[in-house]
Amino acid sequence: MAEIPAPPQDGWKTEGVRVIPADSLDGNTAQTPGMDRKAAINFARVGAQKLWAGTVHIHPDAKTGAHHHGHLESVIYVLKGKARMRWGEKLEFVAEAGPGDFIYVPPYVPHQEINASADEKLECVLMRSDSEAVAVNLPDLEPIEKPENVKWIDPTHTH
Repeated sequence: MAEIPAPPQDGWKTEGVRVIPADSLDGNTAQTPGMDRKAAINFARVGAQKLWAGTVHIHPDAKTGAHHHGHLESVIYVLKGKARMRWGEKLEFVAEAGPGDFIYVPPYVPHQEINASADEKLECVLMRSDSEAVAVNLPDLEPIEKPENVKWIDPTHTH
């Protein structure tokens, strides 16, 4: 069993749990046109070594440019609104997610987030597998006109 390190001099007061208030999120992070990302948890803010967490908002009827996040895995949790995700070399695949749904984006996968609602802001929580903020915009990617709808099939629970 791993040994628990000795507590810091202040008994974990400043090096233990941190609560980041909603009005203290940091917009000075890698951005993609069409969305507003704000960091809550990263190395600079709390010393996180292996993850990044924050929020993303997409205005009604808006979409991001195509992009990927390098070697990072991403998880998006939809709080409010309807997300439409397109992905692939030509954004040829599509799926939708609503409140309570999770979205997984593997490393290097070109993708685009779309707010599928014309009158409601899309609000999500975003988590990544490293504390760095990587967003590689792909301005030359030309999406196909009609993507293929893809429904997730749980490989661990057959129905």
